[in-house]
Amino acid sequence: MTSPIDFAALVAAAGDAVVVSDPSGAIIVWNPAATRIFGYTAAEVIGQSLDLITPERQRRRHWDGYAKTMQTGVTKYGADVLRVPAIHKDGHTLSIAFTVGLIHGPDNAVRGIAAIIRDETQRWNDERDMRRRLADLESRVA
Repeated sequence: MTSPIDFAALVAAAGDAVVVSDPSGAIIVWNPAATRIFGYTAAEVIGQSLDLITPERQRRRHWDGYAKTMQTGVTKYGADVLRVPAIHKDGHTLSIAFTVGLIHGPDNAVRGIAAIIRDETQRWNDERDMRRRLADLESRVA
């Protein structure tokens, strides 16, 4: 017989950020990897808006989609990896990749959205630098 899984321990041990927000967009779960990636402690973000990590220029689109998901109980991003900019506590921009999942209550209503997030800033910067070097080399050959 297997022992029951301690889901809080699983979330805490995850190498990727686990961020869960309630129907209003307030953060209700924030694991140690989220602290490592974004710089905020759980105590600083629990109950706060996702605006803490969402760049201002993306907020309207984010909240429009968030509201639609809460109303319909459907997300078009369930299996897709999304790549977007985000904001670190100190203000610098991050490049993150994440997947989302809807958390349903016993009545099947959406009670929250869980995001599993990875910091891809270094990869994004490396790819940008490689594209620049390639363009420079191609311009020298032409």
